[in-house]
Amino acid sequence: MGAEGGPTLITSVQRAFRLLEAVGAHEGGAPAKQLARETGMPIATTYHLLRTLAHDGYVQKLDDGGFVLGDRLHGLQTGSRAQALLSRIRPTLTALRDQLSAATYLTFYEEGEIRVAEIVDSPRAPRVDLWVGFEDAGHATALGKSVLRELDDESRNDYLSRHPLADLTPRTITQRAELLRRLDSDPATPTVMDLEEYTLGTVCVAVPVYSGNTLGSLGVSVRADRLSRIDRVRERLIPAAGRVTRGLSLTI
Repeated sequence: MGAEGGPTLITSVQRAFRLLEAVGAHEGGAPAKQLARETGMPIATTYHLLRTLAHDGYVQKLDDGGFVLGDRLHGLQTGSRAQALLSRIRPTLTALRDQLSAATYLTFYEEGEIRVAEIVDSPRAPRVDLWVGFEDAGHATALGKSVLRELDDESRNDYLSRHPLADLTPRTITQRAELLRRLDSDPATPTVMDLEEYTLGTVCVAVPVYSGNTLGSLGVSVRADRLSRIDRVRERLIPAAGRVTRGLSLTI
């Protein structure tokens, strides 16, 4: 029975892909009978596959009976593009890690949250223990503060109104006025630091990057006892951020 079931399953998958291709060829939607003709499948098989695909969100049935591609498929396409972009800039993150012997991090500001998109580390350059999610620690990380500094006043105030300034270490800035003062100080340099504000024993440096119109930040973490080398970190980090922005902004 296993031998008989294998080809049947493969055939069903092939038919589903053919049907998705046919649906995708009609931006305004196409009815099941037309899709059956275009794919050469029996109408009953077409209806069955369309119901299954619609149930899982890969196609959507319109009010007029036509079918279009669904949100779940669009989500897969978006995720695929994001992975392709990360693959493009990952060599830059890896080179930065190796040059500085420091873990590298990439974040983006999406839907009002600061989210980690990539971390490149190694045994010689371990990542920070992310004991508190970056979404709730923007005020205490160089990566988060880099994003907050670039936001306009309305977006920044919106973020801070939804995220309490939690006391993560004795060095964490927990007063909003003081945080804003520091964010707006020294605008001549693009880099932002946290001095053991997220976790004791670790210092981080970050600089803004962009993926098209999406704001993000590129940063590295080093042991606090390497603070004397921070100028070298800045010298490497700033041009790397430029390369990352260029890589993320190219059309795929």
